[in-house]
Amino acid sequence: MSTLATAVVHYLQEVLGIGTSGVRPWARADELPYFLRDAFEFSELELLGQPVVLAMGRGATKQSLSEVRTWLDKVKTLAGQPVVYVIDALASYDRRRLIEQKVPFIVPGNQLYLPDLGLDLREYFRQRAPATQAALSPSAQAMLITALLRQPWQPDWQPSIVASALGYTPMTLSRAVKELTAAGLATPYTVGRSRWLRMELPPEQVWERAKPALRTPVKRTAWVAGSSVAAPWPSRIAGLSALARHSMLAEPKWPVVAMTAAEWKAATDAGVQELPAPEAGAQEWQVWSYSPSLVEDAMTVDPLSLTLSLQENADDRIQLALDELKGQLPW
Repeated sequence: MSTLATAVVHYLQEVLGIGTSGVRPWARADELPYFLRDAFEFSELELLGQPVVLAMGRGATKQSLSEVRTWLDKVKTLAGQPVVYVIDALASYDRRRLIEQKVPFIVPGNQLYLPDLGLDLREYFRQRAPATQAALSPSAQAMLITALLRQPWQPDWQPSIVASALGYTPMTLSRAVKELTAAGLATPYTVGRSRWLRMELPPEQVWERAKPALRTPVKRTAWVAGSSVAAPWPSRIAGLSALARHSMLAEPKWPVVAMTAAEWKAATDAGVQELPAPEAGAQEWQVWSYSPSLVEDAMTVDPLSLTLSLQENADDRIQLALDELKGQLPW
């Protein structure tokens, strides 16, 4: 029995206080297409008198939630019984999407949702440890994202060079390095008089580990009259406009751009008019907590910050487009 399967049994016994029949290999797994067997390890157990198939995600395989839902439907059609997605970690917004789509899932030791059996233990969700819940500061977040998106990617990087490019002071640099090392996202070392950071994991794993400590960069959103925008203010295409550039999502009704607080102040001081509500010809301006230009020579904001800015949006079309964007990351 795999470690994940064992964890499922222990978790069910702990939270439900009931016995479960031992986990065993699912006899019909060989009837599935190869890509499903490659994405999941399939087992079976009996819960409340009902045989249940466990589709345990393999850690080395990337799975978008849209794929998971479609694939589990295929397995359920063959099995003729409930099929439960099992994964060792799941972000809160991903959990919400699975619940909205009524996809059964178990995160051992954390979350359980089995609508086919009438079980919904959202009220028992355990809180993350304080160390992983503490949000990184905007400067630390910007430095981390910059390092993750460097091409070609290298695990070792000099935070002073990144901080200088972003216009951060030595004090801000020092605080950001302390945050990144305290969060376990990088290991500090020195070469001569230079301070370096090393990411011990591949970029996609660093990103997944960091996400609970990351926040949307959008501080505020303002509607601006297009007719009052007389100068090409420094900005990047952002929000749904940026997502539409990277996916099949349709362009939004109002163009979206992002800028820093200093750029917003300069624009309003120069006469750019903020509107109380959108109107014909309006633009949506996002004021960010850090530079929306972390990647040079790009028309849109970077894909990681864009994901953070939209991850709480419940619109299924937007979440599917974010899944599409995830597949374009340079990892």
